[in-house]
Amino acid sequence: MIDETWKIPQATTRRLPLYYRFLQNFANANKTRISSSELSEAMKIDAATIRRDFSHFGALGRKGYGYDVQYLLDFFRKTLDQDEVTDVALIGVGSLGTAFLKYNFHKNHNTRIVIAFDPRTPKEGMINSGIPVYHSDQMTEKIKEQGIELAILTVPADVAQYVTNDLVDVGIKGILNFSPVRLSAPDSVRVHTIDLSVELQTLVYFMKNDVKQSQL
Repeated sequence: MIDETWKIPQATTRRLPLYYRFLQNFANANKTRISSSELSEAMKIDAATIRRDFSHFGALGRKGYGYDVQYLLDFFRKTLDQDEVTDVALIGVGSLGTAFLKYNFHKNHNTRIVIAFDPRTPKEGMINSGIPVYHSDQMTEKIKEQGIELAILTVPADVAQYVTNDLVDVGIKGILNFSPVRLSAPDSVRVHTIDLSVELQTLVYFMKNDVKQSQL
């Protein structure tokens, strides 16, 4: 688990799961040690950034030797709590929510969706991709019953804040928000918002400006 007293920069923290994923790829390819340059080439991240990120955790490598792949894997597995699976509730089973249900997070990650809720679900519930789905009226009861602290939100914008309020009241500590609104929540609740339309607009901007720069 990441010790907050280390004051790791947020940008570095966001890259840790990526480091872990690419280190798994190196290990699967029977690579025993790597350099920051090799990791940089694979991840398309500047080598200096990688070295700076790693420096926040002490001496992870040796000058002239590089990094031991298995050591880094073990270190980041422990740092990211990869050995402890976190149960997740999915709120909203529309097109995006259904895609999440079909994707087996727990095969490659330390999270798994164990329950889902949607207002269109029959009162008796149903099974979707092996995961129980209940009517939204049962959300607070079921989440509290199972002690779930992490939720994925894929609901319409006009109800997102109301759902968030209910999730906060029932003890949710983290929300991954795919609704196109900024949610209000207490400081004790971590909210990460992923607005797909904004991400696409940003991508288009960079694409067009890359073209302009190449024409100069």
